[in-house]
Amino acid sequence: MDFATLLSQTFPYLTPEIILTLVACGLLVLDVVTPHSKKRWIAHVALGGTVMSGISLFVLWRQIRPTNPIYLFYNMYVFDGFSVVLKAIFLATAALSIAIAVKYLDVEEEQHGEYYSLILFSTVGMMFIASGSDLLTLYIGMELMALSVYVLVGYLKRDRRSNEAAMKYFLMGAFSSGILLYGISLFYGVVGSTNLTDISNKLAQTDPGKPTDIVALLATVLMAAGLCFKVAAVPFHMWAPDAYEGAPTSVTAFMSVGVKAGSYALFARIFLYGLNPLYDKWLILLGIIAAVTMTWGNFGAVTQTNVKRLMAYSSIAHAGYILLGLLANNEWGYWGIVVYLMAYTFMNLGAFGVLIAMRRKGILGDQLDDLNGLMYTEPWLAVLMLVFMLSLAGIPPTAGFVGKFLIFGGLIKRAVTASQEGHLSTSWWLGALAVLAVLNTAVSLYYYFNFVKAMFVSDASEKAPPALSYGLKIALGVSVALTLIIGVYPTPFVNWASSAAQAFSAIAK
Repeated sequence: MDFATLLSQTFPYLTPEIILTLVACGLLVLDVVTPHSKKRWIAHVALGGTVMSGISLFVLWRQIRPTNPIYLFYNMYVFDGFSVVLKAIFLATAALSIAIAVKYLDVEEEQHGEYYSLILFSTVGMMFIASGSDLLTLYIGMELMALSVYVLVGYLKRDRRSNEAAMKYFLMGAFSSGILLYGISLFYGVVGSTNLTDISNKLAQTDPGKPTDIVALLATVLMAAGLCFKVAAVPFHMWAPDAYEGAPTSVTAFMSVGVKAGSYALFARIFLYGLNPLYDKWLILLGIIAAVTMTWGNFGAVTQTNVKRLMAYSSIAHAGYILLGLLANNEWGYWGIVVYLMAYTFMNLGAFGVLIAMRRKGILGDQLDDLNGLMYTEPWLAVLMLVFMLSLAGIPPTAGFVGKFLIFGGLIKRAVTASQEGHLSTSWWLGALAVLAVLNTAVSLYYYFNFVKAMFVSDASEKAPPALSYGLKIALGVSVALTLIIGVYPTPFVNWASSAAQAFSAIAK
């Protein structure tokens, strides 16, 4: 097949990524030619780019609707239900992150087109992760995603905290990428290929105890370590609180959702597809990490008074919950991962949107005390924050409850299946993880309701109500609406998750 034929056959599938890339490059040019007073209009162009990319993705899906995965570029890129749903989540994350950033950058007097361009480039990396069917494609997508966010974390050049956070995040990220790349190289040595299908087929034929099996296990451990850095799972979480606190709040919002979702897409592609034959071996490893991550994240958040550090520990705890969906390795677990990522996108971005609304001259808005008496100065903002906190805690009828219900349910179903198959130790282990997850959810209620106490019980520390931009109002409205809609009527979202999960259901045990 010549290059022209290859391009004509594959170009339509890359349309969403191409649109986003061209818009991101265009924003850099606009930043040079646009007067400083008009720079905020660059955000509208960036939003238009995400909308156009989303429309092209929708049209592409409507036209093709593949019943089986479509592999492109010599099986390095796949178009399937999982990639479409995850790309839609990434685009929604980018659009909401841009909308809530406009007001924040105005206050900081740092309104530049490069900010929005970096968000779009990072989103392109996430989209390639969603469609990656080869370890090299996944790695390159991950690096594009991460490198853009490294720069964003240090975006406030005059802020020492932002510079420190960027350096810590960059060093930890580079270290984790090296570990992951070493794991990839070991798999190539064992299999002779970096394609996930080839790896899965080869591992299914490997005899336990043979040297190749031992090397494959070592490679699995290294890849798990590298990916746990990306999702801030214990003991690879040390960068998250400092990076979240020091980064600009709008960047913290984006990295807490977008980078996490992209990293979990990477986790799912590698472990549920390529390494599925080794499920019995990585079950214990990831189970221990998930248990410690949930517990450490929740108890670490209890003592925090800085909201951004608290949300960092909260995100660590949520990393543990989502890992349980990988451990379930059944339909409910797959549904839970996708729905949880949907829910986490809207409830977490919404919570950070409220924090950005609190940011004004002289007030950072990143301390719990800054929320004191919000019910009396801006009641509707306090109610929105209450909804987001309830969802993060997993209280019905919110999106967070649906995500946790599916993941915990999938874990219990896997435990019952293991018991029926005579694997009692596995059954007890999974059951204990489910119980621990529920107990951790109860712990999280304490620190999430610290927000409620500050907003509804404490006296107002600032009498002037916060000023919200038009984009921030829309972002908050969309976030709270979808947080409640997913919680009240989850059926269509579970159906979308089901179409995404088909990529893994076919190879699950």
